[in-house]
Formats: sequence, structure tokens, C-alpha cells
Amino acid sequence: MPLILSANGSGILKWWVDGSFGVHPNMRGHTGGGLSMGRGFPISMSTKQKLNTRSSTESELVAVDDCMPAVLWTRYFMKAQGYDVRDTIVYQDNQSAILLEKNGKASSSKRTKHINIRYFFVTDRVAMGEMTLVWCPTGDMIGDFFTKPNQGALFIRFRDMIMGVEEARDPGPGKAKGHRKKPAEKNQGEPGSAKNVSLDSSRK
Repeated sequence: MPLILSANGSGILKWWVDGSFGVHPNMRGHTGGGLSMGRGFPISMSTKQKLNTRSSTESELVAVDDCMPAVLWTRYFMKAQGYDVRDTIVYQDNQSAILLEKNGKASSSKRTKHINIRYFFVTDRVAMGEMTLVWCPTGDMIGDFFTKPNQGALFIRFRDMIMGVEEARDPGPGKAKGHRKKPAEKNQGEPGSAKNVSLDSSRK
């Protein structure tokens, strides 16, 4: 399968960054992430984290710190080439980690007060306007491709977006909750209609 790369001209650098908690034999986490400017991922990474963390939130915080050199370098490089970089967006699927990254120690609690200050470097860059943190539903987190053994349709979808077979799509609003009919409604309508409604709603 060839790698297809192209830029959509939006001037927005989009990163998908993910961290997996305690997946190695020594219980260290794993960092994965990649950049897309439209079609294909010209930069991607998958690396073992260099310290043990105490929660998935902390693993996500370390994951962003691991990717920060590449995130900032691509922004500076594109600007040095004369391109107008409107924004650098970093997608993550952990809202607690995003809160810590945006507010720094101000959002820290007794469960996170032990985290080294170096992992709040991202907070300074967000305050400077060099990057934006955006929540991404787990089902749309392309960074999972570099941290988890995805299978089936999800593996194929992420692979196609990374290789540029299809354009990397912005995350959706989240997984839709399935609709359940009330007991009084089960016998209403045509025979089998309740089953059809349940199937249809699960596809939305």
C-alpha cells in the first residue's frame, strides 16, 4: 500500500496523540501520535514511555510531553518555509488530561500533585497561543493505531487515514447512545418495527 501525502491548504496542523497506561511488562505506558495536514501522516511516532505513571490521565500527560518537540518543530519549520500556520491542534481522548494541560497546577488535585512540573510545559505553549487542545472521542482517536492492537474495521479505517487512502477526518461529537423502546411501545406499529428502529438507531 503506497503512502499518499497532500495538504488541504487550511494552514492547520492536526495532531492525534494518545497514551496507553501500563501496557508494558514493567507497567510503563506507551505514547503514540501523528500529524496530518490533509491526507496521510508525514510524521508519526510510537514509543515506550520512560517512566511509570499512576493513572491513564498521567499517561496521557506524558504522551503529549513526548510529542511536544515534534509538534512545535513542525509549526516552526512550516513558518520558516513561508507558510501561514493558522493553528496547531492536538487531539486527545482524555478530558482530565486536557484540563491539566490547559490549566497546569491550578487543576491539579491530591491525585496529580506529584506530577513533575516538566510535564506542564504544554500549558505554557497553550497560553502562548502556539497550540490548541481539542477533545476527541476514542472511536476517532487515530493515535490509538500506534498504542493499541486494533483489529477489524477500526484498524482498516485508521490505517487508511494514516496511509492517505482517505483524508483524515475531524473527530465527531462522540458515540451516539442507543435508543431503547419503552415497554408500552414494543407492540406498537408493524410487526418487527421495534427491532428495525433499534438497528437503525445503532447506525447513527
